[in-house]
Amino acid sequence: MVLPIEHFIIALLPVAVYALLRDRHLPSLQLVAVTFFGSQFPDLIDKPLAHELYVIPSGRVFMHSLPFAIPLSIVVIGYAIRTKRTRLGVAFVFAHISHLVADNQQLFRPDPHVSSDLLWPLQAPVARPIVPHWAGEGSVNLHLWTVFSMIIISMVAYILMVDLKTQFDL
Repeated sequence: MVLPIEHFIIALLPVAVYALLRDRHLPSLQLVAVTFFGSQFPDLIDKPLAHELYVIPSGRVFMHSLPFAIPLSIVVIGYAIRTKRTRLGVAFVFAHISHLVADNQQLFRPDPHVSSDLLWPLQAPVARPIVPHWAGEGSVNLHLWTVFSMIIISMVAYILMVDLKTQFDL
């Protein structure tokens, strides 16, 4: 299991190296924030949907799945190009995809294979317990993650709505 901070580090290191090499300074706070959000995005969506609301079969499907991640990536890149924020869009997509790769370490084994989770709903997900091992006593960690997810998603939704209104005079 890859921890949230590990997902962030895995995504941020290449982004920071790129910024250092290209711009000769550390990445902006905005770029770091977008990279953080992208690196956590699959878990922010999937864990509450699977383990609190029980609307998807696992905490590693939906935004952890290529049939959803690829179209979302295309929309994000399109929006980024349209709003002249290509670097931010690419950082989000890179961070999101790096999360999927980090969660699917069987891709790096001597006999690599693609997890059925990556292809959900085209394939059945890997069977997992309904309550994840990290949920904690009384599922306190799960409830805290859900609250954290709701706060982050709400903040991003608000920022996106303000941006859409500003960019497109809605």
